[in-house]
Amino acid sequence: MADSTAERRSPAAAYAARFEAASAGGGLRLAEIPFLTQIDLRVDPKSPAAERIGTAIGVPLPVEPGTVAGGGDIEALWLGPDEWVLLAPDGAAPGLVARLTEAAGGEHVSVVDVSAQRTTLVVAGDRARDVLAHGCTLDLHPRVFGPGRCAQTTLARAGVVLVAGEDGFRLLVRSSFAGYVAEWLLDASVEYTGPAAGA
Repeated sequence: MADSTAERRSPAAAYAARFEAASAGGGLRLAEIPFLTQIDLRVDPKSPAAERIGTAIGVPLPVEPGTVAGGGDIEALWLGPDEWVLLAPDGAAPGLVARLTEAAGGEHVSVVDVSAQRTTLVVAGDRARDVLAHGCTLDLHPRVFGPGRCAQTTLARAGVVLVAGEDGFRLLVRSSFAGYVAEWLLDASVEYTGPAAGA
């Protein structure tokens, strides 16, 4: 039987070579992390279910707005007072959904696998903030938006979830906008990487 994963094509797969070229100078790295598991979770943060879910996945759900909590292979991103997106490696969705559903214990909890809805683009390196500043109105200074922070925002008028890490940023982008955002990133990065990168 053929491996079905070999037939998958990520939303930004066509940009891999151009991302690699734009990353050649070392000051900037563009890449895609394809097929991350992404689970949308809605639960009352003060409920017993929220506590059980945190215990079950090894990550307490962050309650401070715009923060990220991580443990093992799972990250929980705060999206709203009762909403998080959980990130995990490719293929983790079935098991993670089962754990979340079991931990909910029949309480009012929404668990939706949205892995196919978005892809993840990486903008890292010394010039990452400069590139993003061309199209994002958030203050990206490390004192304001440093590692462990996340936000739902727009980049070049496309809705994204922006996640700050130690070495740069991840953009959770709707699959239908992945090509548009990839082209925009390549164009915005030309002055930091040289004309050949955007060709």
